[in-house]
Amino acid sequence: MPTTLSPRERTRRARTGAGSRSAPVPLLAPALVGILFLVLPLVGLLLRAPWADAWTSLRGSAAGEALRLSLWTSTVATVISLLVGVPLAWLLARTVFPGQRLVRALVTLPLVLPPVVGGVALLMAFGRSGFIGQHLDRWFGVTLPFTPAAVVIAETFVAMPFLVVTVEGALRAADRGFEEAAETLGAGRMTVFRRVTLPLIGPSLAAGAVLCWARALGEFGATITFAGSFPGRTQTMPIAVYYALEADPDAAILLSLVLLLVSVAVLLALRDRWLRAGSAA
Repeated sequence: MPTTLSPRERTRRARTGAGSRSAPVPLLAPALVGILFLVLPLVGLLLRAPWADAWTSLRGSAAGEALRLSLWTSTVATVISLLVGVPLAWLLARTVFPGQRLVRALVTLPLVLPPVVGGVALLMAFGRSGFIGQHLDRWFGVTLPFTPAAVVIAETFVAMPFLVVTVEGALRAADRGFEEAAETLGAGRMTVFRRVTLPLIGPSLAAGAVLCWARALGEFGATITFAGSFPGRTQTMPIAVYYALEADPDAAILLSLVLLLVSVAVLLALRDRWLRAGSAA
């Protein structure tokens, strides 16, 4: 007599793959090729690293300052993206207005725009002769390019679309019945947004924030174009790796490993915790 599984047990088996059939070769072979393609360069980095002189190379480089600057600026960029990107995602997902498709295309444009082009665009807008930057300089004495603020702006420009796309997709897929029920019970729109909508999309919001942070941490092209490379001021970790590759390849490899380990640690710790909690809800 077949055993009837509880919904919880079926969910557990679906997650762990218990009882699933083996993967067909036409799917397994290209999947393995994809894994190797993504993993082998990282293996090469690990094999090539000068482990014996690791501490000496890192101590003699600007790794510490560059890492601290990268962590700080990417975190600030993520906070800004959350404050601005979540309302923007809600606007795109829950409202209809003229030119909406164009706005969505412009918002997601940094996803496909070459980062260097993004840096040039930021210079044309916020540089001392830019159409916004010239007024900031003339009226307030504020100069943005080649400052830590320029690093944050560049990272926010390239990273925020990852958050917007993720949150917009979650808002479109969310069950609006809970929000409608809350409105029926007299809750205001902002109360519904804070108490119902945000918890509904919580896992996706967390995933989008992690993606945004990781993208900001690894940003290079727009940052070096708009903020330059001044050690301790605007030289982030990817820029430090680039310059170390020319002068000291061993230090560049070690800096790359530091950046890799930090990124992997954060992605594993945050993504697994929030996404698994969300799927179990």
